Amino acid sequence: MSSQATDRAPLLCLMGPTATGKTRLAIELCRALDGEIVGADSVQVYRGFDIGSGKATAAELGGVRHHLVDILEPQQRIDAARFAELADAAIADIHRRGKLAVIAGGTGLWLRALLSGLLSAPEINPALRSELEARWHEDREAAHRKLTAVDPLAAAKIHVNDMVRVVRALEYHAQTGRPLGTAREHHGGGQRRYRGLHVLLDLPLEVHRTVVSGRVEKMLAAGWLEETRLLVERHGLDIGPLSSVGYRQLCEHLRGELTLEETRQAIKRATRLYAKRQRTFFRGEREVDLRLDAREATVERIGEQLRRRWGAGARA
Repeated sequence: MSSQATDRAPLLCLMGPTATGKTRLAIELCRALDGEIVGADSVQVYRGFDIGSGKATAAELGGVRHHLVDILEPQQRIDAARFAELADAAIADIHRRGKLAVIAGGTGLWLRALLSGLLSAPEINPALRSELEARWHEDREAAHRKLTAVDPLAAAKIHVNDMVRVVRALEYHAQTGRPLGTAREHHGGGQRRYRGLHVLLDLPLEVHRTVVSGRVEKMLAAGWLEETRLLVERHGLDIGPLSSVGYRQLCEHLRGELTLEETRQAIKRATRLYAKRQRTFFRGEREVDLRLDAREATVERIGEQLRRRWGAGARA
């Protein structure tokens, strides 16, 4: 752990695959421990992407403050490094007011950037990025095939429609001559940047499958399709967050490519595959202190872990 980390007030981080109850538990912990949530979700940062990203409603929050939600317009971009800067500022503000910062989310690279730092990369070359975006804009599958050829590790973890990350990986290769996927695998994060208890939540696969199915049905019943239709009308189909899980399949339905029933099933499959990628990512994370079945992750159990660590002056 770095000397900088020891100077910082401790925090609590809840991470894990989608649909494992991270936000619900974070709200409960904040109420019990006088905390505030710092979101680590790459879709919840966008205004208007509410139902499909699983944002907590005002009623669910019940007065608990939720940072780094609704901070960007859909046309804006954010990467892991910028997220870490914003999260650092939010955490510092929370600590100044004597409260506990509770990080909650499933965007693995963002969490790695915040908790242990990122691989050093060349400075952004705007001309190169613009050239790559222009070259591959009309053919996402060709872009992904190119990435597979030069960086199979990165390509295996990036969906063909996630052009922001595809271009970033191609850009890194063009600048360094090295695959980004290999570099990240060898790097694995630096020293811990914060004292804290880092909890990984998950569910058995069959249980999670049932939870995902029910969650998708609930979101659709709440107006997810109508939300997506409105976003397309306002911003068009090319904004980045519309390529995220669920919104992408709903856009395919709006284009007439899928029936509603096909869309429902496609969202469930895509969500399960996304959760599988998240599990693979988190399985190799060194910063996880406690791995819990989400059904057994209670305020009391996590509170006891916090008391043991911080009361004893332990590493966390």
